[in-house]
Amino acid sequence: MTFNRPRLAWRAGERTFALGSRTFVMGIVNVTPDSFSDGGNYADTAAAIAHGQALAAAGADLLDIGGESTRPGAPAVSAASELERVLPVIEALAATDLPISIDTTKAEVAAAAIEAGASIVNDVSAGTIDPEIPELVAKTGVGYVIMHMQGSPRTMQKNPDYSDAVGDIRAYLAERMKALATAGIAAEQLVLDPGIGFGKTLDHNLELLAGLPAFAELGRPLLIGLSRKSMLGQITGREVDQRLAGSLAGLSASILNGAHILRVHDMAESRDAADVIDAILNAGQAAGAPASAPRQEAC
Repeated sequence: MTFNRPRLAWRAGERTFALGSRTFVMGIVNVTPDSFSDGGNYADTAAAIAHGQALAAAGADLLDIGGESTRPGAPAVSAASELERVLPVIEALAATDLPISIDTTKAEVAAAAIEAGASIVNDVSAGTIDPEIPELVAKTGVGYVIMHMQGSPRTMQKNPDYSDAVGDIRAYLAERMKALATAGIAAEQLVLDPGIGFGKTLDHNLELLAGLPAFAELGRPLLIGLSRKSMLGQITGREVDQRLAGSLAGLSASILNGAHILRVHDMAESRDAADVIDAILNAGQAAGAPASAPRQEAC
């Protein structure tokens, strides 16, 4: 079995993670009334905090907290509304001592979240919606997840088109890496996300997942978020609350193709699946199976 997940250091504030030895699993905390996946189950502050604590207990390595839905067609939310939703949740969940990620495209929200305890910014626009985010990331030294999105959440699924999905998106992320370096962001702060479902058809998503090894050439860890997404429903015919098996299959394929971090809703099941895949890969490498890079324990 050939394995293509290089070991890479990722710096997020005062923490440095050595990625590649095992899969890191990021738990999703949607503090929104209109998320596609959980229908606003955690829009209430207390419910969101309890959910984050449950994700931590179930084996999460990181928690990703967002106050604005980025589902296709979702309406925009003001910075004030976002802050009202996420800040008390971040402050409470920072006590778990897990790294906290703020899922936002707004510098104002990111800055307040960092002050409240977040050490990662997860920006679906890769710094193109609010150009002040790269400046903030450079100044604070937090981790920065940059994603590819064609269009905006309001328009991205209207008519996505690529000449070569893997090549086009890899080139976009390479260009953003150069721009962010110019802004003063160190390469070690970056994690790359090809943006499954963000301005992509089913065929585009499948091409990306099959083509993940090509992104290793960019030299940064890969984050994949496909949990419960519509592509799984298109393949299986299942509704959003019946896509666990499809999510785990996609998760496993992503690991085998080089993903370092998985962003998920169903933590216990995803943690188990990732641990099994990691154990198989480690056993294969210990037995001398071919691999493109060694695996290393996290620090």
